This record gives sequence, structure tokens and C-alpha cells, in this order.
Amino acid sequence: MEKVAEILAETSAEVVEPRFRALAAGEVIEKAPGEIVTIADREAEVIISRRLRELLPVPVVGEEAVAADPALAEALRSEPAVWLVDPVDGTSNFVAGRPDFAVMASLVRAGQTVAAWIWQPVTGTAYAAELGSGAWRDGHRLARPAVTDAPEKWRGSVKSRYLAPAEHHRMQTAVRVFGKTGDGLRSAGMEYPQIADGESEFILYWRTLPWDHSPGSLLVSEAGGVAARLDGTGYRPEPPGGPDGLLVAADPAVWERVRAVLLGG
Repeated sequence: MEKVAEILAETSAEVVEPRFRALAAGEVIEKAPGEIVTIADREAEVIISRRLRELLPVPVVGEEAVAADPALAEALRSEPAVWLVDPVDGTSNFVAGRPDFAVMASLVRAGQTVAAWIWQPVTGTAYAAELGSGAWRDGHRLARPAVTDAPEKWRGSVKSRYLAPAEHHRMQTAVRVFGKTGDGLRSAGMEYPQIADGESEFILYWRTLPWDHSPGSLLVSEAGGVAARLDGTGYRPEPPGGPDGLLVAADPAVWERVRAVLLGG
């Protein structure tokens, strides 16, 4: 667990952090309409992937590698073990000079996330989780207590922009029964830790790319929270194009209440 955390932090210090608020012309590229990538993303993924394979020689499914060759993501179904890598989660924040970005990795065995790491470079905060063993922030165990505040005080986000306009509007209206709600931080590597740390109570994601959600879902689950599809089935990382919708909550009661409100049940 410690070695992977070192790989993320060292790679971040080498090729990501020096470019924060210092990207040169030509170092930001549009890889797809509305999707950007930087030289830092690409260089970090190459380094992290190589070093992870040195630890455990199994396939690496990285966000940028899959952007170039989507078939690589099928390893999540076909291989007994796979590394997942998100070299800069929150690239738009990174490019804009906002501090909300992270470097993430996870280990998937038989379709289930068994270990996860999140490095937040700006604050130097490291999160880790291991299936059945717990979750940690900077080496200190995380245990999210059950929520006792009334729903009107709950804090959360609903990321529904990929829904049809009418459903997007309905969910954004429904969520107002809770307390402080918004659009989130545009980085799963920042948002999941907020739930594990007790800074928010829920978040709904619609698009669930595996490198975005594998690390945080395990972190929250091991801290005592819930990360499940809207039908109640637990989250499992799948190639892009799989099921949509993932509700993450501080505890089972919050999950059930938010789901009922958002689905109108």
C-alpha cells in the first residue's frame, strides 16, 4: 500500500506539480470535443503505469491510454487483475489553475476494486483504502460516523448534465429539499474524500468512467459509507459504456433517502 502511494506522490512531484499554473502553449490538447488533456496527464500516466507494472506485472488501464485505444479497457472484464490509473483527475481544474485535482490509482481483481490510492498534490494529502481492511488519510484510519443532522442540513451534489434535459431539470429541482447542494468540485479525487472526511453527505454521478470512480468508491465504502448503483447493486468498475448512475452517500440511511428523493419514490 505504501509503495503505490509513493509512486503517485513522486510522479506528481516530478511531472505534474511543476506544470501547475505553468503550462506552456501547446501543452493543453483537446483529445475529444469538450475533453482536454495536458502533457502532465500523459507523462504522469506513462511513469505511473511503468512503476505499477514493476510492482505487479498485470495490465494497466489508464485514462489516456484508453483514449488512444478504447479496447484496452476490456482488460477489466477479461483479466484477473488490472491496475487503473487516472494521472490527473480534474484536468480542467488543473488547466485553470484551480487546486481541485488529484492523482489516482486502484487495483481491481476479478472485477472488484481491492485497493485504492488518491493523492491531492496541492495540500499533500494522501488517501488509501483496502478492501476489508479500512480507509486512511495520511496514515490515520477514517471512520465516517452515521449522519444525525436533519436532511435539510445535508450537503451534496447531483451531477446530472449527461441526462436528458427534462430529467436533469427534475433532479436538480428535487435535490433542493436538502441543504447546501451544488455541482461538485469537478474532480472525483476531491469529492469522494469529502464524503469520507465528513464534509458532505452525498453525491450522484451519472457518467461513471472506471478510473474516476474505482478509487473513491472503495475509500467511501471502507470508511463506512455507500457507493451503489441506483438499483442498489454495489459499484464495480467496468469499461466505458457500462451502466450509468452511481449514488455515493455517508451511510445507508442517507443513501436510501437521497435515492427516494431523486427517483421520486
